[in-house]
Amino acid sequence: MSPDAGSAGTTLSLTVNGETRRVTAAPLTRLTEVLRHELGLTGTKVGCDAGDCGACTVLLEGRQVCACLVPLGQAAGREVTTVEGLAVEGLAVEGLAVEGLAVEGLADQGRLSALQRAFHLHGAAQCGICTPGMLMAAADLLVRVPQPTERQVEDALGGVLCRCTGYRKIVEAVVAAPQLAAVGNLSSDASDPSDPAVGRAIPRRDGLPKITGDDRFGADTAPVDALWLRAIRSPHARATFEIGHLAQLYAAWPGLERVLTAADVPGENSYGIYPHLKDQPVLAAGAVRYRGEAVLALIGDRETVESLPAEQIPITWSPQEPVIGMTAATATAAPQLHEASDGNVLIRGYLEKGSPDAAFAETAAQSDGSWTTGFVEHAYIEPEAGYAQRDGDRLTVYGCTQAPYMDRDEVARVAGLPVEAVRIVPSACGGGFGGKLDVALQPLLAVAAMVLDRPVRAHFSRTESMTATTKRHPSRITARAAAEADGKLRALDFEGDFNTGAYASWGPTVAGRVPVHASGPYAVPHARVRSRAIYTNETPAGAFRGFGVPQAAIAHECLMDDLAAQLDLDPLEFRHLNAIRPGDTTATGQLLEHSAGLAACLEALKPDWLKLRAEAQAFNATTAERRRRGVGIGCMWYGIGNTALANPSEMRVVLDRQGRLTLYNGAVDIGQGSATIMLQICADALGLPIEAFAQVVGDTALTLDAGKTSASRQTFVSGKAAELAGLDLRGKLLRLANAGPDAKLRLEDGRVEVIEGDRSRQVELARLEEDLEGYGCFDPPTTPLDEKGQGTPYATYGFAAQVVDLSVDLDLGTVELHRIVAAHDVGKAVNPMLVEGQIHGGIAQGIGLALMEEYLPGRTENLHDYLIPSFGDVPEIDIHLVEDPEPLGPYGAKGIGEPALVPTAPAIFGAIRHATGVVVRQAPALPHRLRALLREAGHG
Repeated sequence: MSPDAGSAGTTLSLTVNGETRRVTAAPLTRLTEVLRHELGLTGTKVGCDAGDCGACTVLLEGRQVCACLVPLGQAAGREVTTVEGLAVEGLAVEGLAVEGLAVEGLADQGRLSALQRAFHLHGAAQCGICTPGMLMAAADLLVRVPQPTERQVEDALGGVLCRCTGYRKIVEAVVAAPQLAAVGNLSSDASDPSDPAVGRAIPRRDGLPKITGDDRFGADTAPVDALWLRAIRSPHARATFEIGHLAQLYAAWPGLERVLTAADVPGENSYGIYPHLKDQPVLAAGAVRYRGEAVLALIGDRETVESLPAEQIPITWSPQEPVIGMTAATATAAPQLHEASDGNVLIRGYLEKGSPDAAFAETAAQSDGSWTTGFVEHAYIEPEAGYAQRDGDRLTVYGCTQAPYMDRDEVARVAGLPVEAVRIVPSACGGGFGGKLDVALQPLLAVAAMVLDRPVRAHFSRTESMTATTKRHPSRITARAAAEADGKLRALDFEGDFNTGAYASWGPTVAGRVPVHASGPYAVPHARVRSRAIYTNETPAGAFRGFGVPQAAIAHECLMDDLAAQLDLDPLEFRHLNAIRPGDTTATGQLLEHSAGLAACLEALKPDWLKLRAEAQAFNATTAERRRRGVGIGCMWYGIGNTALANPSEMRVVLDRQGRLTLYNGAVDIGQGSATIMLQICADALGLPIEAFAQVVGDTALTLDAGKTSASRQTFVSGKAAELAGLDLRGKLLRLANAGPDAKLRLEDGRVEVIEGDRSRQVELARLEEDLEGYGCFDPPTTPLDEKGQGTPYATYGFAAQVVDLSVDLDLGTVELHRIVAAHDVGKAVNPMLVEGQIHGGIAQGIGLALMEEYLPGRTENLHDYLIPSFGDVPEIDIHLVEDPEPLGPYGAKGIGEPALVPTAPAIFGAIRHATGVVVRQAPALPHRLRALLREAGHG
């Protein structure tokens, strides 16, 4: 029970999902607390406890409310409906298999409503953390407005935030729900089960628990005897400190079991992404480097841990002047923040191709400029949560993560255990986008469980999540580019600094990836790129959907617009002329032999581009309003997987002697759909329908290492491993039946029927000596980069172009987005519905990067001061899927996660420029900044 709930001991009754429930609790207890912790209805999620995110939306007397803002006393005697109560009409779902388990919980819930089926069929749930809130808000709407318009859906659901979907699939689902029959199926197409799975819009195989509230996220479960952990964090960006005697604190708070400090860490008090860069402590030892760094951890019962005022903890602080910003960090007199670094420069990246200095002297058109971007918060709706439990010399950590095997290694390090003694069990992950690659919570839980030999759980508050975890790197970029009179690009000179904050995190990856991508998806014969990751006393910056490429794209796409204007060329045609194609070499000297589809993307966009540009020109020529319309374009490319490093994934698929077929899949699905994609690929390779498979995902004790879910790598790398595993098992079955490669397989009743022409043979699985297992491993062929950044950093690249149609209010500096048209070369769309969902979500985050999102430490640490796009901010999106097959990929597939976001902000800035003539050089283009630029340009 929450500690601020007021006087306890009152017994109140309320009706929950049609059943009268009696609860003994304080009347001021949040309704979320009652539903989740007293009644076990964890389908109602907690994302902020402030009414900002809407994840806790339920119905109170049939109308939507945020349960986190409703006290129990207000709900007493009234009807409450949660997501668990929606499944009362529609299609019975008993007997389906999800994630390898029978969906028995769904039978208890009754039958799915048409609204839930619509969400499933339209791909409206990605990670699923916001889905219960969306469903409840939509249920309220559909009672009042049985046939809603898109605008009515957007208005009614506007209080619920989503970070994954971009909202468009949710709107589609709600509009479609009234048209669904009262009873129907859960398949979105009419394909024959024997048809290939790859290329079909199959609903998520892990989707049903997301729409019923049965999915278990990090905060949804823990051992009943688990203690609670709360980190105490520094209020200073740079300081030394001393911890006094704790005896008085223990005496005053009997429920406090232990106060952990750096001295209690049983292993190494340091962790980090790279083997040679373990620079971040679990608990700071006498000094802190950023505001929000953990200095100690309180362990005890929940009420004690959450109630204990930080002011009562005996810590003596000696604040020091913090190093804020990269200019301060690189000043001559700047204090050294890490002994091992060169000044405060963590690492440098460099690339040189051709003779850039000479090339600039011989060109017809040149452009240069500077650009800056700030910290951007991941803002996943699920804050970090989980638990750790010790079993003798073994340790299990359960929680939200993008990289279970990386977590295992870091937990083993801080716990003082061999990696074999650590098990990571991923929970459902409520969004990640790179932010859950770093181990913000796992080391704390591991240390606590090891020291106390008790289960320990924790979940970060929204403010703690935003204060303590990594962000997108702020950037400071200066660049110039040159082109010939015929429009062909000639040279690029680029210099980028990236603020990695207090600790290294993914700073080396950003500094290494940016030089490869700084020239954009274009053929540039001469290039020089320098990059630096720089330490400061600010929030650590880590991985965030692009590893520095979105920041670089803002600069290179602005340069493309500059050069096109100087040469009087259409911006799209200029890009098409210079698009890198098969047979061209990249800035790293890599020859692209296949799957370079930027030109095809631009060709797909051209009709919309010409139409929208003409409409904008006509509007601006005739309007009397203080508003101008513009249409811009942005292009991108993205190397799939790790940069010039080994990047393997392993998969196994097992057909046991009882006839159970299971894919053991180590690729964690954080909402992008890999749990479905891997099954589609493996099913086609094996030759059995996807419905035949169960699946185990991410558990390090049961699966092989499929690498981290980042860098848009899972479809390409792990998908190939899944294909090879399926082929391996198929080969074993064919050999047992002495059948040729074209034989067909059928699995039923504990046997495999192998059909070849008019010949059929049965493989009786029970008679085999052991289970049959298929194994697949794929490591994309790359080479290290030399001292000039030359080599093969990636085996393949994703390409995309996006067109944005918008208008600018010349008086207010506000931007209204009207339409976005996106063309993406994905190699092969394994599941077009899931690909579209990724593009929608990436575009929404790109809108935030361009126009809204700026994390300011100490000021924007919640979801009402830090604004992310909501329903009304994301316009109509049209998508062209370009399939330029990658021969190395599974069925030609590449990746889509990062490419979906990268071109959006450049296209928005290009459209603002087209509308007003103003060149945006600082992201985000907040209204006050844009208004100032408009005044400088004479629009005031």
